[in-house]
Amino acid sequence: MKQNYINGAWLDGASSSANLNPSDLSDVIGHYTQGDAAQVDLAVQAAQAAFAAWSSSGIQARSDALDQIGREILARKEELGTLLAREEGKTRAEGIGEVARAGQIFKFFAGECLRLSGETLPSVRPGIGVDITREPVGVVGLITPWNFPMAIPAWKIAPALAFGNCVVFKPADLVPGSAWALAEIISRSGMGPGVFNLVMGPGRVIGDALVSHPGVNAISFTGSVGVGSQIARNCAKSFKKVQLEMGGKNPQVILDDADLAQAVELCAQSAFYSTGQRCTASSRLVVTDGIYPAFVTALQARMAGIKVGGALATGTDIGPVSSLAQLEQDLSYIDIGRAEGATLAFGGDRVPCHTGSGAKGFFMAPALFSESTAGMRINREEIFGPVASVIRVKDYEAALFTANDTPFGLSAGIATTSLKYATHFKRHSQAGMVMVNLPTAGVDYHVPFGGRKGSSHGPREQGKYAQEFFTTVKTAYTLA
Repeated sequence: MKQNYINGAWLDGASSSANLNPSDLSDVIGHYTQGDAAQVDLAVQAAQAAFAAWSSSGIQARSDALDQIGREILARKEELGTLLAREEGKTRAEGIGEVARAGQIFKFFAGECLRLSGETLPSVRPGIGVDITREPVGVVGLITPWNFPMAIPAWKIAPALAFGNCVVFKPADLVPGSAWALAEIISRSGMGPGVFNLVMGPGRVIGDALVSHPGVNAISFTGSVGVGSQIARNCAKSFKKVQLEMGGKNPQVILDDADLAQAVELCAQSAFYSTGQRCTASSRLVVTDGIYPAFVTALQARMAGIKVGGALATGTDIGPVSSLAQLEQDLSYIDIGRAEGATLAFGGDRVPCHTGSGAKGFFMAPALFSESTAGMRINREEIFGPVASVIRVKDYEAALFTANDTPFGLSAGIATTSLKYATHFKRHSQAGMVMVNLPTAGVDYHVPFGGRKGSSHGPREQGKYAQEFFTTVKTAYTLA
């Protein structure tokens, strides 16, 4: 059984759970311990005790530790990518790509350790100097989702450690294997006991204990809007710093002047690959009148060529849905869309077996609704599966309005050959990230990630902007 990592030691929890392969439910990946509130308290106390030494340690030592972690992740990317695909359900190629990104993130923040900067300014009062510096926040609780079980933990853990914080990491209960593998690598990086701690277990136990613990100074969370809202309220009670990445209902605008083949491909990639289980996936395809019929026909043909299968099988384009609960939610929205009057133009049914071996998994054919309207639930609520709907609009102005008509604001895209419309959309889209003639999913690891409205709260993640959350600014005056 794989254990929690607390204060430099591997410890059993209160119970354990089996980690199942969503491509083959007979495949038990392993058994992972389940912690409790008492173990959260142990981890927080360990992090508090380690903070003074780690936060004042030399930047070269921190850089070396993060670089070592990144190098090992990259060296083992095929092994770790296979594990990721096996437990989460994305294809092996996607899993390897995600692991590589995790390694690159650690190496990037190894460099950021050496790029910490401040300012020295003159005071308006003669003979006084002003230094503006950044210091670590303290003990940081990190709560991550199941859809990117290596990359998202990496882009939280790496900057937290780079800037001198100590970490208590709570991964999603559905994907403990990737989290444990990452923790095991970190455990051998030379950091002192308590600097990094892993506590696995259900969110209602571990997450709640972490958010409410008085020894935790900040919480970074990626997950649902409902849970994120509750975390924000709880953190406000004790004035914890909080960073939230939550839902998305991302629009992809297709204008009449778009390159049809390019538009179809970027929509297929955004909406259906990774089984649609990305917060940046395009689930609303906003298409203008002139190109609408050709677009729907061409996208149907493209979807017919998408191969659904086991995550590790050769030739698979999209793997299974991650869990039975997620599959049932996805299928329920197929019923909702039909009941609302949208036309199910393709797919949407459960595929009982696609591994070729007789194994059972949570497979679903990608679904496309046409003739939908912006007010339908399928266009208002995040489904988080391989389901997209097409909304027909008159022109660019109507497309922009429809794209922005959502409580979310993470990512948005436009397919057009017009520089005028591309420029206007980049400025007026109410999203944190905008893509022109590119899929809405896919952001480089060295640039800021985050959205607006109900998608995000607090400072951006990734790149140099990560320092805004993981550090606090100090202004110091000196009389010469």
